[in-house]
Amino acid sequence: MASPTIAANAYANLAKLVDATGAGSKPEGGGPSFGAVLKDALGSVMEAGKKSDAQSVALASGKANVMDVVTAVAETDVAVSTLVSVRDRVIQSYEDILRMPI
Repeated sequence: MASPTIAANAYANLAKLVDATGAGSKPEGGGPSFGAVLKDALGSVMEAGKKSDAQSVALASGKANVMDVVTAVAETDVAVSTLVSVRDRVIQSYEDILRMPI
């Protein structure tokens, strides 16, 4: 289990990454920009992590149920796994584009 300092640093770094995406500009197609979608995804992962940490702290102080903590940790695990899978596919797609003949 991560210490509160490590978790706080991870959330701070994730918040910096979300702010650095520059999301908010509308693309020509009218739908959400890739930056906006990425910002939403990172924000949801960050919120799941915060919820998981809050539940863990509440359990340590005797104010939470073990089942709530397990559920919050499982939700965070799924969110992080999904984000990593999307990241891997984006990198794979980028590498495929680089390999295309001109």
